[in-house]
Amino acid sequence: MSAEVIAIVIAAASLLVTLGGGFFAGFAWVIRRMDDRFDAFNDSVNARFHGVDARFESVNAGFDKVDGRFDKVDERFDKVNERIDGLRGEVTEVKIAVARLEGPRPNLSVPR
Repeated sequence: MSAEVIAIVIAAASLLVTLGGGFFAGFAWVIRRMDDRFDAFNDSVNARFHGVDARFESVNAGFDKVDGRFDKVDERFDKVNERIDGLRGEVTEVKIAVARLEGPRPNLSVPR
């Protein structure tokens, strides 16, 4: 082989190594920038989610208060139902007493 052919092969190999290294370095730079962007995006999304979570916690606390109030109202309804059941029995007794005082119903037709 002549010196010119060896010089051309070495120049071609060095050109390939240089281009390969440049492509690798460029690709690594792009990947690093994308990772930085994704990290920044994840941080902003996480901050938003933490804000939304805090709002949901406050809404959940409000729902807990409302549930407590509903429990109190249910207790009051139960007491009222018990009182109504007691009154129903008393009204029945009053109706029976009034019917005894009035006596039997008069007949519409008079027997002959």
